[in-house]
Amino acid sequence: MTTYAALLRGINVGGKKKLPMAELRGLMTGLGHDRVGTYLQSGQAVFASDRGDADFLAAELTGAIEERFGFSVDVLVRDHAYLKAVAEACPFPAAELEAKQLHVTYFSGPVAAERYAGIDPAVHLPEEFRLGDRALYLYAPDGLGRSKLAEALSRSRVNKGLIATTRNWNTVLKLVELTG
Repeated sequence: MTTYAALLRGINVGGKKKLPMAELRGLMTGLGHDRVGTYLQSGQAVFASDRGDADFLAAELTGAIEERFGFSVDVLVRDHAYLKAVAEACPFPAAELEAKQLHVTYFSGPVAAERYAGIDPAVHLPEEFRLGDRALYLYAPDGLGRSKLAEALSRSRVNKGLIATTRNWNTVLKLVELTG
């Protein structure tokens, strides 16, 4: 049985797309998953399953949420090995930074550097980003809320055709721990 994290995009933010974590756990248990748990209120669930692959599990959960709660939520599912590899591949000195300064955006597919060719890195210094395997690492020394680079990186035309959801470094590490 493989342990996964489900990353739900845009729930419980600003009073929109309310999805109580207890109800999400019940829904996932009803889908046949084991050891279901949630982390925070912002859309992380951990579960074990031997049914299908990550893409199948994400599509299944997306459909079940829409059927049960009446709204669509983008979901990415990643296994422990992937989450650990992303954390270990961080190109920034994570141990030396505050968690609010470092973020990972997970994508539904590979991301080519050409997507970001229109973003001039020099304009955003000291903020920086680096691409990884279906992930983007963002260093924002003043935090995500004040980051002009994060705003530029999240524009829909840049990420067109991909599901993208961002987590701070504390959450990145906690998901590695919870799925381990």
